[in-house]
Amino acid sequence: MNLRCIIVDDEPLAREGLELLVRETGFLDFLGGCCNAMEASQALAREKVDLMFLDIEMPRIRGIDFLKGLASPPLVIITTAYPNFALEGFELNVLNVLDYLVKPITPERFLRAVNRARDMFTVKHTPAPEVDFFFIKCNNSYEKINYDDILYIEGTQNYVTINTRQGKFMTLATMKSVEEQLPAGRFLRIQKSFIVAVNKIQSLSGNEITIGSHKIPVSKIYKDELMQLIDKHLIRK
Repeated sequence: MNLRCIIVDDEPLAREGLELLVRETGFLDFLGGCCNAMEASQALAREKVDLMFLDIEMPRIRGIDFLKGLASPPLVIITTAYPNFALEGFELNVLNVLDYLVKPITPERFLRAVNRARDMFTVKHTPAPEVDFFFIKCNNSYEKINYDDILYIEGTQNYVTINTRQGKFMTLATMKSVEEQLPAGRFLRIQKSFIVAVNKIQSLSGNEITIGSHKIPVSKIYKDELMQLIDKHLIRK
């Protein structure tokens, strides 16, 4: 996964030196160099930038002031010829500042900084593993319910009964709270008091569906959605 980056520095030689290091790094894509904050602002509006090398001391608008004005800054590595300014930038980690590089920048120090940026970028863009279960309080214990084990869910007054392949589990809850926990597309409400697992439906006859040995009535107000589901997967002549 490559990081798209820009260099913001008013010194042409500094930009050229950084660009050379960027181009030698296999996981960085160089989008361009900017000589001031105004050009950088235009670049950020025009391109999807993942990483910005930002000089602190620039004419008109200082790098840090420019950074503070960004609503959604990319990852930032501060570059500066003044070590005392580096600390100021490094303390702005809330603004996505990952590291600082003091000029002249050595290849070793540069690589350490961009490796850190790559690690941070990877963490931010790696999707969290999908959770396929939830817990309910049942009697005096907490029971783990796997989504794939659920046949149907029935609500009665202030209780919900979750019918699974392993058996029934009753808990004090509302149908709404349980429905909000279920992943979209895998479960369907067919009546005010019933939610069924879509992949467990075996047949629909009239206003009644079959799941295993269970016959569950379908309410008129929910039947249209069920029919749309069936029509979507219906094999025709």
